[in-house]
Amino acid sequence: MQAAVYTGNQTVEVQEIPVPELGRGEILVKVHSCGICHTDLKKIEYDLLSPPRIYGHETAGEVVAVGSGVSMFAPGDRVVAFHHIPCGTCFFCLRKLYAQCDVYKRVGITAGFEPAGGGFAQYIRVMDWIVERGVEKIPDGVSYDAACFVEPVNTCVKAVDQLGLGREDTVLVQGQGPIGLVFTMLARRAGCRVIATDTIGARLDLARRFGAEFAFDPREADVAVECRQRTEGRGAEVVICATSARGLVEEAVRATRPGARIMLFAQTSDKERIELSGKDICMGERVLMGSYSASVDLQKESARLVFSGELPVEELVSHRVPLSGMRAGMDLALRPGSKSLKIIVQPQRWS
Repeated sequence: MQAAVYTGNQTVEVQEIPVPELGRGEILVKVHSCGICHTDLKKIEYDLLSPPRIYGHETAGEVVAVGSGVSMFAPGDRVVAFHHIPCGTCFFCLRKLYAQCDVYKRVGITAGFEPAGGGFAQYIRVMDWIVERGVEKIPDGVSYDAACFVEPVNTCVKAVDQLGLGREDTVLVQGQGPIGLVFTMLARRAGCRVIATDTIGARLDLARRFGAEFAFDPREADVAVECRQRTEGRGAEVVICATSARGLVEEAVRATRPGARIMLFAQTSDKERIELSGKDICMGERVLMGSYSASVDLQKESARLVFSGELPVEELVSHRVPLSGMRAGMDLALRPGSKSLKIIVQPQRWS
């Protein structure tokens, strides 16, 4: 089969490698769609993990073979698969901090080499503990391109669940890339007033279409002033940092009222530093929160939101590329233009 293999030094090469062999309790999935996620891009661009690896974890495809002992799935089933599933019994799982579970941190899907998701390949091997709890069937009529949003939507639903959004809360969503736009949809669905910021005009247009009451370029207006003008001088109740840039969290604090919640969602690098006034947090009674990765508890709900069309996620897809176009797809995701948004790799395409 063909696979886009990370070979080190920020390099991804399309190579021919063996189709994975199955063990007991495992399934083989023919990958039809896999979204390009910035988590994987960071690992490639900063050489965070040793090569060779095959990345890609927003995966949708068709079951083509099952290992011994598998009864829940059969060849022909259309599925999405989560690459992380927790043990459910450890200290962190009992507190629903699933992303901190040691089993969760083990990647349970591979196309070859050290498990790393594998979706940028034509076939993936889904391991037994993922098969048991981390695979959802795709209903008829739902495209693979839409279905591969189930995992990223889950991460957003998890963050929104932690925030406990109330009706008529004013929510500032910083960044209107694919993730930011999903947050805009979810916040509006919760009955919130949404203020959206981004530097790309087409994304601001989409934010308005998906429910943002006000959307603007933060280079053209002061975000804190705009939020206060729309909240009788108080500031936003909630900020979701859906992108990462210098000064963004500090901006979030300035844009909020006392008692606000600020969700750090895209701040995943250990190189990022935030400098805040202790007074703004302590005396202002603000809450800084973090949310990372998906929740097994929200797996069914995230699948329902995507499969039902309640979240029109396929409208976020701007480009579809074959494996041979992997580098071009990565470049589009890393340096988005006026018309680029979600980039999907379709490994079964040849050109």
